[in-house]
Amino acid sequence: MLWLTAFLGHAAGQGQADLAKLLDRLDRMEAENRKLQDEIHSLRSEIATLAAGAATSQDAAARSDVQENRISELAQSKVESSQRMPIALTGMLLFNAFHNGRQSGTSEYPVVASNATGPAVVGATFRQSVIGLTFNGPDLPGGGKASGSVYMDFFPGGIYAGDNSFRLRVATLDLAWRDTTITVGQDKPIIAPREPVSLAQVGVSPLTGAGNLWDWQPQARIQQRVAFNETAGMLVQAGVYQTSEDDISTPAGVPRNIEHVRPGYESRFEFFAGSDNRRIEIAPGFHYSTTHLNGNSIPSRVASLDWRIKPSSLFEFTGAAFTGQNLANLGALRQGVTVLPSGAIIPVHSQGGWGQFTYFSTPRLTFHLFTGIEADRASDLQTGGISRNLAFGGNLMYRLAPNIIAAIEGSHTITSYVNQGTRTNNHYDLAIAYQF
Repeated sequence: MLWLTAFLGHAAGQGQADLAKLLDRLDRMEAENRKLQDEIHSLRSEIATLAAGAATSQDAAARSDVQENRISELAQSKVESSQRMPIALTGMLLFNAFHNGRQSGTSEYPVVASNATGPAVVGATFRQSVIGLTFNGPDLPGGGKASGSVYMDFFPGGIYAGDNSFRLRVATLDLAWRDTTITVGQDKPIIAPREPVSLAQVGVSPLTGAGNLWDWQPQARIQQRVAFNETAGMLVQAGVYQTSEDDISTPAGVPRNIEHVRPGYESRFEFFAGSDNRRIEIAPGFHYSTTHLNGNSIPSRVASLDWRIKPSSLFEFTGAAFTGQNLANLGALRQGVTVLPSGAIIPVHSQGGWGQFTYFSTPRLTFHLFTGIEADRASDLQTGGISRNLAFGGNLMYRLAPNIIAAIEGSHTITSYVNQGTRTNNHYDLAIAYQF
């Protein structure tokens, strides 16, 4: 019994020592695990910080690249005036290949069928190309903004490649506020702002002498916008338009003392409703001026109506009509007055107009059909005067690229001469335009 008690006591002491060692070992392992966990957390924090820094660097690099590209683009396109105002170069490089009949009068695009028969004309030209500048000016008192544009071409001269002159076509300077715009410039008559779409006839407006009053002349006008609701309203325009009186001829022995330019007073009232896809615009207009020739005052009185009707995104009908007397000073047929051998002067009464139907087949392909007529009263004319000029035709335009257009056009002109019969002429044109 004594021996057994001594043996068990010894074993118990040894077990307690072993247990103490085991507990100590577990404590050390737990401490090491905590240390490892702290190191893992630290590493994860460092990795997250590095990743965020890399992403920030990438974003900064990307933004830097975008800014550099934008600066490069601006450096290429930026044009500044001496007043630090931005100016944009715009225009159209236009190539025309054409074929005219025997009554063309050797013109590239005749506005009438010539009374004299000549050879058919086949050729090509770049002289209808247009160069323009547009600018956005400074702010004006009252919240207004100044802007403007000027367009030039090479049309004056002959049909020979080197026989061209640089000329001013149209130019405008606009001082615009929310509802009011004051404009000075050189443009079409205020009563005839619309015109057909054509790349064959650009040197003068399409359907000149066949219903389109187009003469680009200096003018000043004011426009007031009146809103009826969000999609309907009225534009009221009034101004002074300089008429051109130079194309008056007199019989042999009759003097020609004329005031070459005269002020004309014009007004136009446009009513509109609808959006871009479905819209109607209609506008009556009025012109008043007086021609001074050989001590006589010959009135020029015109009433006009122009319109744009777009029932859907696929179709559009535009046009204009007029009636009055002495219209040559607005770009009609150049026979506004007749001077008799006795010296008496007769104003020529005229009626006319034009219309164009447009079909937007696809975003790239567009069809236009057009017709126009000017009828001058035969009793106001002498032998050889034009009593009627009728033109009709059509064109197809295909957009090869966003700024490149190819077009083919054909038109037919029928011109009636007082006591000399009727002449006809065909015109065919292939055009390629690069817009910039």
